[in-house]
Amino acid sequence: MAGQRESGDLHLVKSVDGGALVAVVDGLGHGEDAAFASKTAVGTLERYGHEPPLSVLQRCHEALIGTRGVVLSLARFDSTRGMMTWLGVGNVEGLLQHADWSERSARATLVTRGGIVGGDLPAVQAAVVPVAPGDTLVFATDGVRHEFTAEISISEPPQRLADQILARFGKGTDDALVLVARYLGHR
Repeated sequence: MAGQRESGDLHLVKSVDGGALVAVVDGLGHGEDAAFASKTAVGTLERYGHEPPLSVLQRCHEALIGTRGVVLSLARFDSTRGMMTWLGVGNVEGLLQHADWSERSARATLVTRGGIVGGDLPAVQAAVVPVAPGDTLVFATDGVRHEFTAEISISEPPQRLADQILARFGKGTDDALVLVARYLGHR
C-alpha cells in the first residue's frame, strides 16, 4: 500500500514430501505490525509445513497469540494421490480452476471460516479435492476485488495471470497479493 514501508500480505510456496504447500497470509491492518504478524505466520508455515494442514494452522495460531493476528488460506498438494487439501480462516479467497472440464465442474471455491489466526480461531475443516496436471490455484487477499474470480484464464502463465489480476482488480487502498500456482502433477 502506498505510504507503507512493509506489506502485511505475504506468501509461501514450499516443497514438502510428495508435493507442495502453498499459503497466502494477510496480517490484520497494514504496515509494520501487520508485517510482523505475517512474518511470524510464514516462519511457522516454513518450519511446520510438513505437518497436515490443520496441524500447521494450529501451530500458526499458537505462534501468533499476542500479535495482531492474521487471516490465511493454505493448500497442500499431494502429487502421489492427485489431491489437494485446503483450508482458510478469514478473507483470503481461494479458487481452483480445473484444466479439464469434461468430467468435473470447472472450478472449486475455497470455503473459508470467519476468524483470526492468533485471535478468535474458529473450528476449521479442511476440504480435499482432486487435482490434475494443469489445474490452477489462485489465492488473493482482500486488497483485490472479488470480481477477479470471473476473469481467470488458465491459458496464461501463472506469473502473468497474477500480474493481470492485481493490475485489474487491486483496490489500491490496502495491501494486496495474488498468488497463482499451476499443478504439474508428480515429478
